[in-house]
Amino acid sequence: MMEERIYYFEKPGKENTDDAVRLAVERAVERGIRYIVFASSTGYTARKVLEHARGRDLNLVCVTYHTGFYEEGKNSMDEETERFLRENEVKIVRQSHMLSGVERSMSRKLGGASRVEAIAEALRALFGHGLKVCVEIAIMAADSGAIPIEEVVTIGGRSRGADTAVILRPAHMNTFFNMEIREIICMPRNKR
Repeated sequence: MMEERIYYFEKPGKENTDDAVRLAVERAVERGIRYIVFASSTGYTARKVLEHARGRDLNLVCVTYHTGFYEEGKNSMDEETERFLRENEVKIVRQSHMLSGVERSMSRKLGGASRVEAIAEALRALFGHGLKVCVEIAIMAADSGAIPIEEVVTIGGRSRGADTAVILRPAHMNTFFNMEIREIICMPRNKR
């Protein structure tokens, strides 16, 4: 048997970023986990992860929106921020969302919802947007070859900042149901 703390924020949001990242890095170091995977659209969360992980033997993987997410042909993260992250040995994964992607485009055009969108909505509704992001970025990082299939720490949130961190064993998109969420490090108590 094992005992570990789970930290709860009163509500979701960017204001939890510093604590969520600190807790995630501490747990990764305690467990000897080699990879931290985090979502960052503009670089705000990425800079916080770098700040807390500095001097530690960790592989940092930043997962960001696909080109054109907000505006056709444009990235959400500016070139200067990406250059800064790469100079600090952060791998950047830019990929379509695994739990929506083309399915969302079809739903918007034709109506209805797909099975993939149902999985995403279930994760969001039951555990919060941040946990859905943690699951999604693990798949994206695994599918891009940025992480091995071993325990990793993932950090997510909604839009800007982070409020959720978990330890999970990732899976590829084609083996989604092999993923295991092994520990919740922190998350918001209230999801909305």
